[in-house]
Amino acid sequence: MNGGHHRVPGARSPVLASCSLQKVCSWMLNCFLALQHLAVQASLLCIFHLLFLSTLPEEPPHAQATSELLACSLFACGISTVLQTNLGSRLPLVQIPSFEYLVPAMVLSSHLSVGARTDRNGTDEASACLAPPCTIAGSWATSLQEVSGAVLISGLVQLVLGVSGLCGWAARHCGPMVLAPSLSIIGLSAYKEAALFCSTSWGIALLLILLAVTFSQYLGSCRLPFCTLTGAWRGTAELSVPTLRMFSVLVPFVCVCIICAILSHFHIPWESLDLAVAQLPWANSTSHAPWLRIPYTGERGLPLLTPQALAVGIAMAIGCSMNSVGCYVLCGRLLRAPQPPPQACNRGVCVEGLGSLLAGLLGTPGGTAASIANACAIGLTQAGSRFSVQVSALVCMVLGMSPRLAGLLTRIPLAVHGGVLCVTYAVAVGTGISYFQYADIDSGRNIFIVGFAMFMALLVPRWFSAAPAHLATGWMPLDLLFLSLLMVPVFLTGFLSFFLENTVSGTLEERGLLSNLALQKAGAGDSQPCRERGEVSQVYELPTGLRRLLPSSCKTLPCCFLCPRSDEEEEKEEEEEEDGSRGPEEGTADPGEGTHLLTKPSSEGAAAGQETE
Repeated sequence: MNGGHHRVPGARSPVLASCSLQKVCSWMLNCFLALQHLAVQASLLCIFHLLFLSTLPEEPPHAQATSELLACSLFACGISTVLQTNLGSRLPLVQIPSFEYLVPAMVLSSHLSVGARTDRNGTDEASACLAPPCTIAGSWATSLQEVSGAVLISGLVQLVLGVSGLCGWAARHCGPMVLAPSLSIIGLSAYKEAALFCSTSWGIALLLILLAVTFSQYLGSCRLPFCTLTGAWRGTAELSVPTLRMFSVLVPFVCVCIICAILSHFHIPWESLDLAVAQLPWANSTSHAPWLRIPYTGERGLPLLTPQALAVGIAMAIGCSMNSVGCYVLCGRLLRAPQPPPQACNRGVCVEGLGSLLAGLLGTPGGTAASIANACAIGLTQAGSRFSVQVSALVCMVLGMSPRLAGLLTRIPLAVHGGVLCVTYAVAVGTGISYFQYADIDSGRNIFIVGFAMFMALLVPRWFSAAPAHLATGWMPLDLLFLSLLMVPVFLTGFLSFFLENTVSGTLEERGLLSNLALQKAGAGDSQPCRERGEVSQVYELPTGLRRLLPSSCKTLPCCFLCPRSDEEEEKEEEEEEDGSRGPEEGTADPGEGTHLLTKPSSEGAAAGQETE
């Protein structure tokens, strides 16, 4: 048995009751769900660009540059989302440039800013550019092109990680003691950004949080009679849906934005002036942006492939791949679906690599990765419709071809962005904590692994952000590689917990890897593996038309890690896993250790296992 492939208690319960992957929502519900995903996605995109643009050495040379950047990101994210939901992991996941792209991009741009200030010697070389046809010149464009080159390289590395099957292999060896701290840190890693944007107006942010909590938790069972869901799969005409819970993010988002607009119309101060002033150039870029502009390669110059960009791109790929695999597990758990199989994880990372390649060619500062916030919104609203995500992706592509419309997203108040982060990322923290119930958390081994991994993931980035000069190997690309990795909490938590979990001695029960056996002993019976494979195929299988073309190509490299295996291969593997996990119980194996990377025979462990029996 391995850690990433076990079934946890509760996984056999039906998928979300209100709007699941297999159910067909009405068109109106799907449109509103798509708007909800778009609202969360817009907040994260605005946060990414606002934080990244502040690290560039100069202001953009013309006003519409920021709107065009946002439009290109929306276009790339829309295409990547369509590919992800059809050919990738098949989960209803929206694609965005995640924080694992933001931190390395800020590290690279900050390094370029220092170099630009040194080269200019205090003089300003940027030329004025007011007309839309003129090209973006100066160090602002150079920095953006080098970051785009890093994004391009990260896409290539992600393709290699997915095609080689490395991501699927790692996911299979991630048990509860890896998933619990990793998912918890994924949620906690956004607290700084949430506090920064909420501080523009804590009253507005708290109002959004209060409304979201009220609708999702206290009024979650309220069903409005005029909002129905077609129930043809059950032979019924229509069913009412818990409307307030299903739209517990969209309704507070819209209400708070309307309140902010009313306050601004009557000139009532509600926003902190210090942070609001920084938003003015960003928001004022809308009026100068064109209505129609189809993104194309080379619009802002070709990406620069330098040694620094290569190092940062590798760091981006590693961090984003770890974040995305965690997001697949998170989304599957929130949907009460089976654990994502290795081939689904490999396909998902490959598709994200293609999206990052497109984003880099279009000149955007961030690639595409699975959105933790949108996955958490699915758990908060309990509405996991794949079709609604695809509709939101089409809307993103339309907005990406109109910088004027995309620029309207910059009008969203900053405090709303902070409130969205607080509401959504809290779900990731809670989901990570829930995995502790499957392991022996009273074990000294587990206490050390969890505490050490989470503490170092918060300590090391704080240390390097305060004094990055401590990391100096003598070669700048290597410095940027280490700094970009060590500044990402998700990488530190995942690496430390994965290494310690798979090398420190511990029994299967202690590590939480006996959940599948417990289910079978509780009365699941021999039909459980077949039922589980059926549920996996329903959620993660490729479209029928594409599966017909796969048998001839999936038996050889490089496609063998992307395609599902035959039932005979899966049954053989399950028998081997069951035999390997039964050994410690029956006392026939050496120690009852559950480590997969290192085997540690111990007579004391075997004796303890026999005494337990």
